[in-house]
Order: sequence, then structure tokens, then C-alpha cells
Amino acid sequence: MAPARPSGARGPGRATVAWGIGAALILSATVVVSTPAADAAVTPVAPAADLSGLGWVWPSERFRLVRPFVAPAHEYAPGHRGIDLDPASGGVVRAPADGVVAFSGAVAGRGILTIDHGAGLVTTLEPVESTLAPGTSVRGGEEVAMLAAGGHASPGTLHFGVRLDGEYINPLLLLGGVPRAVLLPCCA
Repeated sequence: MAPARPSGARGPGRATVAWGIGAALILSATVVVSTPAADAAVTPVAPAADLSGLGWVWPSERFRLVRPFVAPAHEYAPGHRGIDLDPASGGVVRAPADGVVAFSGAVAGRGILTIDHGAGLVTTLEPVESTLAPGTSVRGGEEVAMLAAGGHASPGTLHFGVRLDGEYINPLLLLGGVPRAVLLPCCA
């Protein structure tokens, strides 16, 4: 039974109005959440395929992950479009996969190496020093540069960014996640 309305009142009762507004909000939220534009805002790039099976390797043999990928809310929003590694195996930087050097040189005072891996995948490694010229073919795991100074990453760390069709993605998607830690004996 519907709640009684004061005499002379017109229109639906409060309960009916509240229910209608609530239903409209839920319906609106459902529509917004399910639109591709909304999904893109939450996750800028959602690769359709599982990329972990492509055989990529870490650009450093031993390292500590010091800064993770942070997806921006939209193209111009703040975020961290890559991962930062603290190499424990010296300053050797390896190609994460087969490809062709697209750029090797300084940008804004820091050394950058960009490798085009085909299929829309491009990596950027910085700050590095490399003698490789654009057009040079490289193999996954091959030494391509040495860690240098400069850049936005903390001193002594390597920034590793990956773009898929021009959009930054989390490099861990290609590497199958962070490798398991191995505990070593403490003291002899």
C-alpha cells in the first residue's frame, strides 16, 4: 500500500520519488561503467591478448623493483609509465626482446635507447649509454647499453617503459610479473 499524501498534494509521494531517483542513479551508473570510454579512463590500455608468452626477458639479470607502473587516469594525467629497477648485476642493460634500435641518444640531458620490437611494441630504456645506431638489430637478452646518470628515475636506477600501439602499458604484462624472491643464507 502506498504511503498517504497530505490532502491537496500533487504528484507522487516521497517514497516514489526517492525510489525513482535511486533507480535512475543505478541505471546511470551502470551505463557509465559499461561504456568503452569509462573503461579506458580506468585502464588506459587493456591488451586483448596475453602478452606474457612472447618470451621477453628482464633488462637486468638481477635487480630490485623500486617503482612500479602506475596507470594514468587519462592520456595527460600523472602516472608512472614504466617500471624502475635497481640493477644488482652492475650497469649492464639488456634488450628485453628481439627488435631494431629506433633511437639511441640524449634527450633532455639523459641517454635513451628505444627498441622497436614489431607488432606495435616499443621499449624505452633510460638513462643509458649505448653505442648502437638506429637500425641496428638486437636479440632478446643481448647487452645493448650501460646504465648512466640522469633522468627522472632515482640515481642508479633504470627506467623501463613499454608502449603498445603508442599507449604505455605495464612492462610486467610482457614479463609474467615480478620473479619470485630467493632467500639466501644470511651469515657464514
